[in-house]
Amino acid sequence: MTHRRTGRYEPKEIPYPKLEATIPNQIHQADFVGPCYLKGPIRFYSLNIVDISTGRCGVQPLFSKSGQSMIDGLWDIWKRMGIPRNIQIDNEMVFYGSPTHPRGMGSLIRLCLHYNVEPWFIPVSEPWRNGVVEKFNEHFEQKFLGKYTMKTGAELRQGALEYEYRHNSKYRYSKLRSQTPLKALTASGKELTFPDKKVAPRYPMKKPEKGRYHLTRFIRSDLHLNIFGETFPVSPDLEYEYVVATVDVKEQKLKLYLDNKQVDDINYRLR
Repeated sequence: MTHRRTGRYEPKEIPYPKLEATIPNQIHQADFVGPCYLKGPIRFYSLNIVDISTGRCGVQPLFSKSGQSMIDGLWDIWKRMGIPRNIQIDNEMVFYGSPTHPRGMGSLIRLCLHYNVEPWFIPVSEPWRNGVVEKFNEHFEQKFLGKYTMKTGAELRQGALEYEYRHNSKYRYSKLRSQTPLKALTASGKELTFPDKKVAPRYPMKKPEKGRYHLTRFIRSDLHLNIFGETFPVSPDLEYEYVVATVDVKEQKLKLYLDNKQVDDINYRLR
């Protein structure tokens, strides 16, 4: 306290391998809101997606979180927003499959890999790592769910589409230099890729033969890496560090990265 600090400030926080988005559809963050209830009551969930670069959103009400329902919802959003290069999600079971079969590749992973999308799972119990879509969820609950009364599924679907369009065409963000999300998309000049079929693939889908998916994990003092309930011992050098565990489907390998450098690989036969 008696000496002036010199030089650049060095934060004490443990380095985190954050994804950066510089162009539209480079990274989508996705999350579920719910269960929510219509007047009646009718229970539903909302699959919400935000494109990190432009702030565009996709909102899809679903009446269940089954594998096929989730695939249908993601597919419908992709038809409006385009297919991303990466999608970042939390560790909810509907996104990865089942802890009973941690190497089985759930419906979201299979859909993504078949369309060259790389899923990224954030650390367990750290929802702020998906902060953009989490903040959007709050806005969605206040400005849509808390503001409108809907009694039927048809009213809900129509209302969600209207909210999505209103957000994308009218909301202005300082990070976009006061542009709307759709204006930011137009200004980027980026050509988007959309699904090649009207109807989503049927569940269960064929197991992919190539592609990658990633899990960011914090290594604690037990030196265990947790992959959807299956644990692997790691080097003491990784204690109290965030690592990226990449599953390479073609090579059947689990590759560990620290600060973008590969530090280990593990045989990982997918079942």
